[in-house]
Amino acid sequence: MTGKLTIVGTGPGNPDQTTPEATAAIAASHVFFGYGPYLDRLTLRPDQRRVASDNREELARAKDALHTAASGEQVCVVSGGDPGVFAMAAAICEAIEAGPPAWREVDLAIVPGVTAMLAVAARAGAPLGHDFCAISLSDNLKPWTVIEARLRAVASAGLVIALYNPISKARPWQLGTAFAILREVLPWTTPVIFGRAAGRPDEAITVMTLAEADPTRADMATCVIIGSPETRIIERPGLPSLVYSPRSIGGGS
Repeated sequence: MTGKLTIVGTGPGNPDQTTPEATAAIAASHVFFGYGPYLDRLTLRPDQRRVASDNREELARAKDALHTAASGEQVCVVSGGDPGVFAMAAAICEAIEAGPPAWREVDLAIVPGVTAMLAVAARAGAPLGHDFCAISLSDNLKPWTVIEARLRAVASAGLVIALYNPISKARPWQLGTAFAILREVLPWTTPVIFGRAAGRPDEAITVMTLAEADPTRADMATCVIIGSPETRIIERPGLPSLVYSPRSIGGGS
């Protein structure tokens, strides 16, 4: 007997940014696995059960969810943002690949969500208007030397860069080092957007230049977007400035 496992992304935190498809999947599920603060965003019925775990226990959470779904339950694994962007969908696939044959028979659905860089970009203007990439600054699963090489490569290629997991108590120095690396490649006038809690009541969107970029402005609720050499700022009297990357650009930096 096998049940169903649905992986949903609830968006960046504003309930209005959770898709109808995700809402329907949540309503149809019985057991919920996820990081505690993400599960706290849900309004569950008495017949629905939650199993919260730490944000560093993704693979263990994936295995528990698959085991429960394989036993016949309707399971929902909850991510913030989009479940396929530095989130639980990859952990579930990893667990299926290495796990028992029964896990490959589980009915699996992945429901997309609004990821942080899209929410931040929408608040700031259109900084992702031309080619861009997303990089996680967490070196928990990859060496910092790989992150450094990728930062230099994409900055040299003229890509706008969205930085996920920019800083934490356990990783206090990576964002400042990333800015130092990017200053070696990009003009110091390049716009940098600090987007914290986009769409939530405590939202804070700050725009400054790469020269001014201060890593202490970020926390784990922040997505940082660094423009390309072509990214522009439009000043508007009495209104927030707009940051955008023109659709038609020249070569790299």
